Amino acid sequence: MARTKPSSSRFRRLALVHAAMMGAEASMVVALADSFFFDVDPEAARGQVLLFLLVSFAPFVVLAPLIGPVIDRIRGGRRFVVQLVALSRIVVQVLMIRYVDQLALFPLVFVALILQKTYVVSKSALVPSVVRSERELVEANSKLGLIAGVTGAVAVVPAALLQVLFGSPATLGYGVVLFGVALFAATQLPREVVIVSTADSGRFRTATLPAALRAAADAMLLLRMAVGFVLFHLAFWFRNEGYATIWFGLAVAMATAGTMTGNLLGPRLRRVMREETMLVAALVLPAVVGVVTAVLGGPLAGIALAFSVHFSAGLARLAFESIVQRDAPGVNRGQIFARYETRFQFGWVVGATVPVLIAIPGALGYLVVGLISAGALAHYRSAAGSLGGGRGSRRPRPVTRP
Repeated sequence: MARTKPSSSRFRRLALVHAAMMGAEASMVVALADSFFFDVDPEAARGQVLLFLLVSFAPFVVLAPLIGPVIDRIRGGRRFVVQLVALSRIVVQVLMIRYVDQLALFPLVFVALILQKTYVVSKSALVPSVVRSERELVEANSKLGLIAGVTGAVAVVPAALLQVLFGSPATLGYGVVLFGVALFAATQLPREVVIVSTADSGRFRTATLPAALRAAADAMLLLRMAVGFVLFHLAFWFRNEGYATIWFGLAVAMATAGTMTGNLLGPRLRRVMREETMLVAALVLPAVVGVVTAVLGGPLAGIALAFSVHFSAGLARLAFESIVQRDAPGVNRGQIFARYETRFQFGWVVGATVPVLIAIPGALGYLVVGLISAGALAHYRSAAGSLGGGRGSRRPRPVTRP
């Protein structure tokens, strides 16, 4: 029997929503590039960077305890949440046009960030309803990741032209149009209404989740910490050593390429291995590269490390999202994604804060990344071994569609 692909009409509808949302997000970033929320200059004072890290985590304080449960319980299901987010983004973006040069812009950006995270969680929770079996989850998540990267890059071009020619209001207006496209496309999403019984309707407890899922989440937390550490380490180390800004720009470019490559190769790896094995492979690479680059030293080694860490993070995220979509209770999937997204962002902030507070030599920083990844690998292998290979006693089941 031919292998099915997540290219059904259901998946295409979600892909269109995702493309429009990511394009609109990119346009907002371009329009507000000079604002505090998005302008992170490696030359800035360490205190300003620390303040940025704090602000970047602030939306997640709302996401886990408040937004997650709403995503799972709201009448109309997660499809309605996506529609509501798209409509709200239109309203917020129109208000941004009105207050683009005033202090009122800042709370509007904060609301936009909360809505962005709400959409990301809702999208992840919706994926099982647009595939035919659990074997398609990695491929579906991969395609959505690639769509985000490609659409964001493409949407930046007209956004940048509008910004140069007409300024921020025109760029924000362009984003309003894209959010409108997302809203229309969201009305075509499948009805994914979660029936919540009285017994299921409370907040989930992490301890009740499958042990394999919790082990994977711990590994992802440490890997996200390494991701946060590596770019901020390179930013400050390059500056302290007097390297030209182009070196850090190259590191950022290679990090982005690493994420895209991980998304591209993920489905091919899933054809020959389980998600748990993919996660192990994703942890091995930065552990090895971290040690090797620590021995070699130099800026090129740091750039290679940035690529490998982001490649592994992209690959591991595909595996982790698929594990949650496969193993987690459907009635709590939104809460689970919200809870873990918050934990992962916290890990990223902690990892990024270390090189901001402490000046670390380049090679020693590379070794820190290797040790963090090796620790994550050891912990995950130990937990997976105690579960008999990572999936515990859970019997495989298909992902059902409504």
